[in-house]
Amino acid sequence: MTVRIRGIAVWFAAASILSVAATILFWWSPATAAEASASAVPLPPAALNWGFVAAALATGLSSLGAGIAVAAVGSAAIGALAEKPELLGRALIMVGLAEGIAIYGLIISILILNRIM
Repeated sequence: MTVRIRGIAVWFAAASILSVAATILFWWSPATAAEASASAVPLPPAALNWGFVAAALATGLSSLGAGIAVAAVGSAAIGALAEKPELLGRALIMVGLAEGIAIYGLIISILILNRIM
């Protein structure tokens, strides 16, 4: 049981780290140097490309991590519910926490896209 929990924790951490890395990739892109003076100046195409890549990475990798986490937690929750039906509330909370990773990635990508558009 602890091996499964450690595996789930590793996937949570990996998805979170990848979302943060995508955000850092955007912040260190050439767009930050170009927009130092005024926001009316359009961004160069390279900066837009880095922003879109960062948004895609944040959404895609966090969704991938959430899918893997929901698969592991969901199958464990179904097994636990087969033995003890009173664990339904706890199982739903665990699946919801795993799904939160995808929501965080989506929020990060929306923030990135608002910044470059």
